[in-house]
Amino acid sequence: MAARHVKRPVKLVMRRPQMFGPVGCRSQTRQSISVGASNDGKLGALTNETLSHTSRMDEFTETATLPSRMLYSVPNNFTIQRLVRSDIGTPSYTRAPGEAPGTFALEIAMDEMAYALKMDPIEFRLKNYAESDEDKGLPWSTKSLRECYRMGAERFGWAKRTPEPRSMRNGRMLVGWGMASAVYPARRSPAAARARMYPDGHVVVEAGSQDLGTGTYTIMTQIAADGLDLPVSRVTFRLGDTRYPETPVSGGSQTAASTGTAVFEAAMALRQKLAQTGGGVPAGQPYVEAEAKTGPNEDAKKFSSFSYGAQFAEVHVEPDLGQIRVARMTGVFGAGTILNAKTARSQFMGGMVWGISLALYEHAAYDERLGRIVNNNLAEYHVPTNADVGVIDVGWVKESDPHVSAVGAKGIGEIGITGSAAAVANAVFHATGKRVREAPITPDKLL
Repeated sequence: MAARHVKRPVKLVMRRPQMFGPVGCRSQTRQSISVGASNDGKLGALTNETLSHTSRMDEFTETATLPSRMLYSVPNNFTIQRLVRSDIGTPSYTRAPGEAPGTFALEIAMDEMAYALKMDPIEFRLKNYAESDEDKGLPWSTKSLRECYRMGAERFGWAKRTPEPRSMRNGRMLVGWGMASAVYPARRSPAAARARMYPDGHVVVEAGSQDLGTGTYTIMTQIAADGLDLPVSRVTFRLGDTRYPETPVSGGSQTAASTGTAVFEAAMALRQKLAQTGGGVPAGQPYVEAEAKTGPNEDAKKFSSFSYGAQFAEVHVEPDLGQIRVARMTGVFGAGTILNAKTARSQFMGGMVWGISLALYEHAAYDERLGRIVNNNLAEYHVPTNADVGVIDVGWVKESDPHVSAVGAKGIGEIGITGSAAAVANAVFHATGKRVREAPITPDKLL
């Protein structure tokens, strides 16, 4: 806006404290969850009443009740969201909005119920496995959660766990093992892309997307090369320019499914044109071009689509000081086609580390007089460093979802944080016997 006004390039500079208030952060939520089950472990009722705050000038809802509506099979399900207007900056979308805090509360409640029933937490979840989306009344497009539980438990060594709290030790340290389910919607929005082949045989593909460091350049180049049946060395992908075909924002874990489908369709359209010209650019022409515009297909109305995962955590707790260390985590996910193993692993791992941060470190302290966050710097607003993160083991189920996108991808940007904080919290209970339902779980809450 400023650049248009002054008709010259503008650089926007923000100090760290400005990132906390004016830019927006995750809403505070207070979730009241009730769970009822029969002695055999079958859920009879589940409710989630969520209160979250927003500003007086805007409405932002942290949709934390969404996982409670569809993650498990339950005949009597009730959720409600309420907003409290406050004199604060407007909260905003933060990685896995709704699902991150929603799975934190729900999966702690499920763990509590499993202990009350004296059932293994995985067995309890499998007992209430949802074979369809009971909230929407639709079948799943694909769902590999059962396989995620199996693979995750095997990789983590879950069978060696003794269920009683405070029953596992490593020297003086109390050892706890916890697990939780992960879930995030598979979204897709309209997108477009353009592909051109030049006389030298090189192809340039353009889409007005963004790369936040998540690997968009890499996977789009691979998708285009696959569609054209060319080596990736002959394809260049360009993004980040409003002159390129329009694509959605980098949010909602939808870039791979949305922009990726457009890139694939543009590559296929160019391939068909090239087949008519003998495989190359006709003499005298500067290039051969094809463009594709795509959007959610009809299957979006027929199926309910989500990515899933199983999260496992081992924590070590110092009994006298209440200090908590996450020694290791295992996450196994079912998220459609994995387009690039290296960037996918990084995405999953990043989400899991953020789950550690949500569970143990991050806390915005408000000045009740001014409505401003007072620990608005990286000295007092704590996030995990390398030393706070133990071994992270990431895996995924072989899965492809053609109902979501032509490339079979569901999106992986946010699934890694969901369930991970609850797995840590459940591990803390197993280690100490003390149930902490409020994040972050700090030493004072254990003593």
